[in-house]
Amino acid sequence: MGILLSIVFNAFALWVTTFVPGIIFRGNLVTLLIGGAILGLFNLIVRPLALILSLPLLILTLGLFYFVLNGILLWLASLLIPGYVVQGLVPGILGALVITVINWVLHHLVGRK
Repeated sequence: MGILLSIVFNAFALWVTTFVPGIIFRGNLVTLLIGGAILGLFNLIVRPLALILSLPLLILTLGLFYFVLNGILLWLASLLIPGYVVQGLVPGILGALVITVINWVLHHLVGRK
């Protein structure tokens, strides 16, 4: 149940990011759910590797590079999600921030125990 809930939350967060200028989504609900699954797998596999590789920059910038890293990862994920386009680094950073906030709020509203 938790995996399905995460996919739905990711799909909703991806849809909300379309309000960020520079992020475009052309598709339907099924495509959005597929995108939520891809984003979940991407965060499970690629994000830990990217964090380890960027650890020196994270330490040097006192963690501020984490925002840039999230933007880059969202842009890379958009290459795999059909119909979802991130048109640069700044929309990627803002979109990743929106996804983080939306997922945080949704997970706290559901209140996993």
